[in-house]
Amino acid sequence: MAKDGQMLPVADPRAGYLAYRDEIDPAIRAVLESSQYILGAKVEGFEHAFAAFIGVSHGIGVNTGTDAIHLALRGLGIGNGDEVITVSHGAVATVAAIRMSGAEPVLADVDPATLNMSPDAVRYLLTDRTKAIVAVHLYGHPADLDALTTLCKEHGLKLIEDCAQAHGATYKGRTVGSIGDASAFSFYPTKNLGGIGDAGMVLTNDPDLARRLRLLRQYGWETPQHSLLEGWNSRLDPLQAAILEVKLAHLDGCNARRHELAANYSAAFSGLPLRLPTEQDGCGHVYHLYVMRTVDQGVRNALREHLLAHDIMTGIHYPEPVHMQPAYRAWIRTGPMPVTSEAAGTVISLSLYPELKDADQQRVIDQVRNFFSLHK
Repeated sequence: MAKDGQMLPVADPRAGYLAYRDEIDPAIRAVLESSQYILGAKVEGFEHAFAAFIGVSHGIGVNTGTDAIHLALRGLGIGNGDEVITVSHGAVATVAAIRMSGAEPVLADVDPATLNMSPDAVRYLLTDRTKAIVAVHLYGHPADLDALTTLCKEHGLKLIEDCAQAHGATYKGRTVGSIGDASAFSFYPTKNLGGIGDAGMVLTNDPDLARRLRLLRQYGWETPQHSLLEGWNSRLDPLQAAILEVKLAHLDGCNARRHELAANYSAAFSGLPLRLPTEQDGCGHVYHLYVMRTVDQGVRNALREHLLAHDIMTGIHYPEPVHMQPAYRAWIRTGPMPVTSEAAGTVISLSLYPELKDADQQRVIDQVRNFFSLHK
């Protein structure tokens, strides 16, 4: 349990390190004592292991999840003059990655039940310039991949799965990241599978795309100092690969604990004036975040203040839609955004990570219930 005056965080990546320190420290030491500090066997080993976990043939380790989306688009031949549809309710990293590729992001509204991309909203935004859809599996719940795959087939589009929050989530018996033309993962420290620093990976079943991606991540080199095409510098670090390979062995157990914690919250908050997370038929949620919605922004903000007064931190994922942010609002194309706008004012994320103690979760539950008992 958190000590008096010590804030209970929303996520705690240090706890994830401490839980597996006896395995992580030797793995780090092995890299330090090796002679391979860029790419090499340790990176290749994790690429193979993670690709097998997801159920695809090829994994290409890169510097960040943002780079993973950027290079996936570049590898698919998408760039200047093309449009790529994604969502406004989500991390700005997805939109930034589309811009890095040279393409123009177009932002769709989200489904009111899951807050994932609305296929109907996507259809409204399609033009002759649309070349791809980047479907974000938000909070750990899969997007509607059947509908989005159908849209892509109908219009000759590429589908990229943004799986930064969905390591191990499933859609109709398949692991997300194995369904689109390519998928992008982040291993940022707070993710379900997180490193101790930045890291990312692109996954695909297409061997030609995999080869292009391996060139793109390192100056277009197939052999050193010989660029076959114009590339970048975006390489997964062997230290991060070593850490992630250790933690991958524990991912299923960690996701099961997240699901248990989420179920505890949902059971405890049943009957309160809250909109709780849902798990759609055929979908396996991995609860990267536990995100619920209040009736309005005033209640959300008051609840956050109440919890903070009791040393409980909360998050807002996400407080400002991308299309409303200064860098984008003057020019970015969108459709109607009623759900996105409502969500920005009402979402609140509670503490949820595999090492969260039962007693600390009970503190959160008690104080949420206490708030609503005082604000009937």
